[in-house]
Amino acid sequence: MGTSEFAVVTLQRLLESPHQVVGIVTAPDKPAGRSLKLAESPVKQFARGLELPLLQPEDLSDPFFLKSVAGLHSDAAVVVAFRILPVELFSIPTHGCINLHASLLPKLRGAAPIQWALMRGEATTGVTTFQIDRKVDTGGILLQREEPILQEDDAASLSGRLAVIGSAVMIETLEGVAGGTLEPLPQSGPSTSAPKITRETAVINWLRPAVEIHNQIRGLSPDPAATTMLEGKRLKIFRSRLSGETSSASPGSIVRVSKESFSVATGEGTLEICELQIEGKKRIGSSEFLKGRRLLEGTILG
Repeated sequence: MGTSEFAVVTLQRLLESPHQVVGIVTAPDKPAGRSLKLAESPVKQFARGLELPLLQPEDLSDPFFLKSVAGLHSDAAVVVAFRILPVELFSIPTHGCINLHASLLPKLRGAAPIQWALMRGEATTGVTTFQIDRKVDTGGILLQREEPILQEDDAASLSGRLAVIGSAVMIETLEGVAGGTLEPLPQSGPSTSAPKITRETAVINWLRPAVEIHNQIRGLSPDPAATTMLEGKRLKIFRSRLSGETSSASPGSIVRVSKESFSVATGEGTLEICELQIEGKKRIGSSEFLKGRRLLEGTILG
């Protein structure tokens, strides 16, 4: 059961393993883009040609869907980047539903653990496999694996590594559950939340310190991207650098413009903007952006 590219990595690993995949559950096709053309989930796109049952329920409690899942006679359901499951669904497989979560639970429970790990400036994160229970991300832990967060990481690079690590941990988990050598253990320690990313989450507040804004940009790159306003147009920022410079200018003011980039004053320190996308244009490096647009020091972002 999964939807995103992150989930595809585990599905591929399962198909290459000795375990038999008996069916795939993913999200329904949804309108996307300006044309509102129906778009398939990455999992569905990958599943084409596999000749496996593919279920796309709108309602996870729908009796016909539940009957279809029961008819697969699965020993366990692997859940990666999917939806909150009702009790009547996660109770069907013999060994229940095993979820892969991209954090070291109970830290960063919720929909966006990778983004929030970066935005909060964490030095390490990891993956957890756990038995799905009634409350979201609270079930008994089966296995965990820690992974350092690199200074150059953004959400895309960190997600890519955790997807690969998580797929291996999931195979190890299934082997342990099948062999009776792995039992879920209660979660312990303080919990933190990683709620869904909203439009408000993405808006840059230049009053905050440069390091916090830099982490926000890393955590939201490439999608949905941290945003601000430049001369009446929305500006997405994908990559930044801590300049180490100080400035007495008002937060949000452009304080330095070179051929390669420009720097913005924040509530504490300045931030160099390296890659961006102005509304209506493509994503480009700051050097290319500055070739076609004259930015003046003192211009206010926000």
